[in-house]
Amino acid sequence: MKNEGAMTTLAGQLVRFGLVGLFSTALYAVIYWPLATYVVHPVVAVVLAFAVAVGVGYVLHSRWSFKGHGKDEGSAATQSRFILVQSVGMVLNMAFTWVLTGPFFHGPTWWPLVPAVLVTPFATFALNRWWVFG
Repeated sequence: MKNEGAMTTLAGQLVRFGLVGLFSTALYAVIYWPLATYVVHPVVAVVLAFAVAVGVGYVLHSRWSFKGHGKDEGSAATQSRFILVQSVGMVLNMAFTWVLTGPFFHGPTWWPLVPAVLVTPFATFALNRWWVFG
């Protein structure tokens, strides 16, 4: 019976994590596109949009996705680990894109979306659950 409760908790966290991730992605796009199109250089827009999405994502993950799981002291260490995990996710997606569309495979630009959707979210979920908010 104890394992059933743990699996229910894990499934709930995964669903909440996914919803926050979808929201954060949409927020990133809504901020990035107008900034890059009308206000600042696209690289600057990426940094600004990423910072906002990560900030909102941290608040939602800590207060909803992983609420009641382990410790969440809201410390600078927890916040730093969260930003590091998000950076790992970004680097993973960059690597997938470089390998799949670059000199190795010369694939179409949609190929990196497959591992970006099927690998990166689970990697960041695991790191957030056990290292950031665990």
